[in-house]
Amino acid sequence: MPPSPLRRAAVLVLEGAKPLDVGIPAQVFTTRASMPYEVRVCGAAPGLVTGGDGLSYHVAHGLEALEWADIVFIPGYRSPDREDPPRAVVDALCAAHARGARLAAISTGAFALAATGLLDGRRATTHWHYSRALAARHPLVRVDENVLFVDEGSVLTSAGAASGLDLCLHILRGDLGVAASNHAARRLVAAPYRSGGQAQYVPRSVPEPLGERFAATREWALHHLDEPLTLETLARHAAVSPRTLSRRFVEDTGYTPMQWVMRARIDLARELLERSERGVEQIANDVGLGTGSNLRLHFQQILGTTPSEYRRTFTRGE
Repeated sequence: MPPSPLRRAAVLVLEGAKPLDVGIPAQVFTTRASMPYEVRVCGAAPGLVTGGDGLSYHVAHGLEALEWADIVFIPGYRSPDREDPPRAVVDALCAAHARGARLAAISTGAFALAATGLLDGRRATTHWHYSRALAARHPLVRVDENVLFVDEGSVLTSAGAASGLDLCLHILRGDLGVAASNHAARRLVAAPYRSGGQAQYVPRSVPEPLGERFAATREWALHHLDEPLTLETLARHAAVSPRTLSRRFVEDTGYTPMQWVMRARIDLARELLERSERGVEQIANDVGLGTGSNLRLHFQQILGTTPSEYRRTFTRGE
């Protein structure tokens, strides 16, 4: 069979662009055997773009790259609350969206996306330091400062630079499946998945060692999903009360402990459906859900589809 066409990703570098915000999508989606994307880094015009943090960028493409792209990443930039990007940039983003391209803003790139009006009436996030400024400058945007990223379908936004990586992995999961996303995370030595609903930062009143303890418990749980996992089991591993564990899980992940465990089990089931030929009953047992009917029930509730339909979607070669 002929190879599938490459998905086309543009990274739009604006004046004052932040280095990590530019580098994350450019590196995550760079073309390789496991990553069927072509990336073009562009600006308002080809040539030198003055960035933030003492760096500048020499971009090979202008706004014509947005006419070419299937998805456009808008990295964060300095002083986004002072003025909107040039009109030509805003118009090009609107045209790309009208043509069917997805627009994904990282950190303060949300200001450029909001300038298009495409976020009006929609949820969005940005770096917590700028969330109030975004709400003040664009009052029709439903700004949520307490999440890592927001996926509104054709427009996506993320918090600070690190959550830009979470957003990129989330996009990969939707485009290519869990296995591809996990492979990219391992290559980048990054956490394989953090929910978009997870808090941007832990409250300062929480001691750091305690935060590390809960992270260790989540990591432990991921390796024991085939075993009975209860609130008491997780609390015992973390050496805290079930009440404390419940409160911190919601603060750290946006989910209760058992909601988090269920989603972790469904994620593992997704990867097994993609990468193995095991039957639904065996996968249900492997991920701790016991029976195929139980797996089908929770799969439908969380993903809105069945395990069999999901497997067909990600059959190799489709």
